[in-house]
Amino acid sequence: MKNFIYILLLGLFIYSCGSTRNRNLGDSQINEDTVRIANDSLEYEIIIIEPGFNLFINSIARPEGYYSQQYLENKNRFLVSEYNQRVSQPQIYNPDLYLQEINYNPSIDYGYEVNYLLYNYFVFFSRHYNQKFSVPTRI
Repeated sequence: MKNFIYILLLGLFIYSCGSTRNRNLGDSQINEDTVRIANDSLEYEIIIIEPGFNLFINSIARPEGYYSQQYLENKNRFLVSEYNQRVSQPQIYNPDLYLQEINYNPSIDYGYEVNYLLYNYFVFFSRHYNQKFSVPTRI
């Protein structure tokens, strides 16, 4: 009886180790890596589709409230400007990285969440693709 319990526990242990082998992360991973923020009254929308960005936001990035909104707006003003310049220069910068201009107007109050996610996107982008901006992006 004692040996039966040991064999049963060993079998459960082996089964639990092998149960995570066949994980299908296709569509679920894409949906998890899409961040969408929309506000119809201000007529803006941000969609970030970047593999690994949600993981970055939830595990590496500073928590919401760490930076002030003014700090984030100042950083985003310069980062968006430089990013858009790189989009318009595909002969110098990789057009596969700089796909589309970001329409960011510094005179509009987008709120904290938009500025927080936009800044952290630039931090993620610079770390993940080893891109350097003139304004430091650090955590």
